[in-house]
Amino acid sequence: MHNIVVAKPYRFVPPYKGKVWATLVQHWLPSYLRRAYGIESVEFRGIAHLQASLSANLAVALTPNHCRPCDPMVMGLVSKNIGRPFYYMASWHLFMQGRFQAWLINRAGAFSVYREGLDREAIRASAGILTEGYRPLVLFPEGVITRTNDLLRPFMEGIFIIARAAAKERTKLKKPATVAVHPVAVKYFLLTNVEASLHEVLDEIEARFTWREQALPLVDRIVKVGQALLALKELEYFGSVQRDEIAPRLEALIEHLLGRLEAKWLNGKRQPTFIGRVKALRRALLEEMIAGDIAPEEREARWRDLADIYLAGQISCYPPDYVRGKPTPERLAETVERFEEDLTDKARIHGRWRVIIQIGEAIGIGPEKNGADERLTEQLQAQVQAMIDQINRESESVRSATR
Repeated sequence: MHNIVVAKPYRFVPPYKGKVWATLVQHWLPSYLRRAYGIESVEFRGIAHLQASLSANLAVALTPNHCRPCDPMVMGLVSKNIGRPFYYMASWHLFMQGRFQAWLINRAGAFSVYREGLDREAIRASAGILTEGYRPLVLFPEGVITRTNDLLRPFMEGIFIIARAAAKERTKLKKPATVAVHPVAVKYFLLTNVEASLHEVLDEIEARFTWREQALPLVDRIVKVGQALLALKELEYFGSVQRDEIAPRLEALIEHLLGRLEAKWLNGKRQPTFIGRVKALRRALLEEMIAGDIAPEEREARWRDLADIYLAGQISCYPPDYVRGKPTPERLAETVERFEEDLTDKARIHGRWRVIIQIGEAIGIGPEKNGADERLTEQLQAQVQAMIDQINRESESVRSATR
């Protein structure tokens, strides 16, 4: 389990206002991304939309999809391209993984947000950044790394609450009131054949199962390993392998994991969204753990419950037909990466990658609430998905033409 839950009192890490370190990090990013993540080339699209908002002195929020761990650094390449530093809202646990990492990401523009509750300091800091308006603010509305570049998780609504608060303050300061919320599509493509590398990972996973070597095509092998991993968890939690299609089996396991804990910790109360359910449960579990007034046995039991919540989140990141429905090289790589990460907390890099970053036209947010935040959030998600789909169609046409 990744160390994303921290049982310590939360301390807000504010934005660092200096520009020197952010500029230095930008120059280091291309070589680091090439070495650490295999990012070989980058294409920027729609930069003119962003530059138009900045030229009009509008406050700017950028809202990319979040499919790979390197997404914030890839967005740093956009910052380098336009010659203006960005701020990034980042989960607090990233600041708790060593002093140097905390220092570096803060100097590069990141500030913390506490994912287990309502972080008013992070909201105020975000609204303050947009009120000032000099630096664009990067927010990842999916809230998690999905490893499904073609499909989005539901976006969270907080972006428009922050934008509207900033628009009100900008009106008081006689600045252009509009906050320009730009949808951003980040799309990765493999440049090299990684089939042998993926088979190598599957060899290691199957060895854990004590299986003999599987002489199967890559797609069938991935599907078989995925079914085995699901069956193992069903045996663990239900006592038997369930007899149904994959989608309802995944839903049933998630419901079992979360529903039991909601009954135990929240008197059965259930939030309307998956992210809301997870946050409510973590908050209930962590309050006394942070205070430190529980016995060691109880603390250990709560960590087991937190591990079940984490497992539910990991299961939710496996779309049922993601591989069989459209077995592109990228989807195959993403799924194997997810397998390896879930089993070992690490995922090796396969091959060399090209990334396309497309910035869409802004959704203008003023001080008045002219519509439901839910509708605006759905509009924003639809625009990001549409850009990803368009990039995919263009790529498929190129691939077809070169066959």
